[in-house]
Amino acid sequence: MPVRSAALATAAGAALLLLAAPAAPAATADAGLLTESVTVDPVGRVAADGSVTLSGTYRCTGASGPVYVSSTASQGDSSVRAGIGGTRATCDGLEHPWVNTGTPDAVVLKPGAAHVEATLMELRPTGIVPLPSFHARHGQDVTLAAG
Repeated sequence: MPVRSAALATAAGAALLLLAAPAAPAATADAGLLTESVTVDPVGRVAADGSVTLSGTYRCTGASGPVYVSSTASQGDSSVRAGIGGTRATCDGLEHPWVNTGTPDAVVLKPGAAHVEATLMELRPTGIVPLPSFHARHGQDVTLAAG
């Protein structure tokens, strides 16, 4: 019986050590997902001339090519989206603001409810033609205010 008690005590001690040990850091791929993000501010603007201004923040790391924050907006039919500008991004791991302004060609956006999607996309050099590599994407319902 003493051998059984010693084995049980050893197993219990090992279990306590495992519970007390700090959690291992996330894998590199998971860490990239946690450090790269794009947000959309809850209010955008529609000017009298039809131009739309959207904004938010972004954070990215590890880019080998130029990175941009692009945005689209839709009202009513979500399959019809209007591209609203693009902003060059700095991928240094810090949070930065972005602001895109544009006048949609085929869609007229009006003050009121809208859905905005922002995308953080890199043009990664691969041979002759750079290929898109997506760092983050976020969609959100917003209010487009006049002004």
